[in-house]
Amino acid sequence: MARGRKSSLTITLTPKERQTLLAWQRSTTIRIGLLRRARIILLLADGVSITDIAAMVGITRRFVYKWVQRFLEQGVEGLADKPGRGGRRIPALREGT
Repeated sequence: MARGRKSSLTITLTPKERQTLLAWQRSTTIRIGLLRRARIILLLADGVSITDIAAMVGITRRFVYKWVQRFLEQGVEGLADKPGRGGRRIPALREGT
């Protein structure tokens, strides 16, 4: 897959970070978003271009950059969802009210 230009953005993973991300890849109970983010970081660390990563993972280049930036700032913990994200819950209507 030699399309797209080479990015100057590179990541060097520590053995512990690589081990954690690979464990997430093998997990069957992990959330799909976290799995996708781990794959992004692993692919970039292996020298795959941003354009190819976006195509493989099924997201835009913008989001690849977002998650890489978060990883560079916060490490593996930065790949987790921030608390309070998601839609609001609508309380169910009770009978008789």
